[in-house]
Amino acid sequence: MLEKARLETLLSGKYDGNNAIVSLHAGAGGTEAQDWVQMLLRMYTRWAEDRGYKVTTLDILPGEEAGIKSVTILVEGLNAYGYLKSEKGVHRLVRISPFDAANRRHTSFASVDVMPEIDDDVEIEIKPEDLKIDTFRASGAGGQYVNKTESAVRITHIPTGIVVACQTERSQQSNRNTAMKLLKAKLFELHQEEQQKELDKLRGVQREIAWGSQIRSYVFHPYSLVKDHRTNVEVGNVQAVMDGEIDDFINAYLKINVKTN
Repeated sequence: MLEKARLETLLSGKYDGNNAIVSLHAGAGGTEAQDWVQMLLRMYTRWAEDRGYKVTTLDILPGEEAGIKSVTILVEGLNAYGYLKSEKGVHRLVRISPFDAANRRHTSFASVDVMPEIDDDVEIEIKPEDLKIDTFRASGAGGQYVNKTESAVRITHIPTGIVVACQTERSQQSNRNTAMKLLKAKLFELHQEEQQKELDKLRGVQREIAWGSQIRSYVFHPYSLVKDHRTNVEVGNVQAVMDGEIDDFINAYLKINVKTN
């Protein structure tokens, strides 16, 4: 309890206390990478539920044969964003592929994006004329329709090219409202990144592009190890990590961030 209380004091960011919007996308590699996304989704869901957080799937695109091409979830609970912001980046998997009849070792990649859910009192200007709104039939795993009406909503923000979608609510209006929340969060994140780039120019700071940096490797074969490349934290029990035990990585990230800020 003391350790948890101490870690919570490290969550000093303005939006650390907010809910988290987590998006996972498969990298190159087809079915293997899509299965990796499904494994990561299970890992984050397990972690969140163990903390008493609520997890809601906002949008999902299943793979053709197995796994998930992309998925967006909302994790609701105090400090959800503060903890999960450490997971943003590229996650690498090394294992013997269950989809390879020759039992060869495969390397797969998936990207994880984490944004805070933005409160209504945060001013983000979104002009109606800048939006392209499409409706489509919601689909679940295996391509089965959740319902037969075009209740799912996809919104394209024309000036930035940002695309968001929601298909989990039964009504089109509810999906539209949720999609607008996603768009607001993405525009807020873009604004924050632009501000950071300007600060880095003034300070002469060279930073790696977050999306393109490999933050963690999960090795199932030829040995068992999960290593975070930012903090050098290593855990030998890969299965425990995949069951949601990622606090060692989160905590180390928070401690280093406080030291370097």
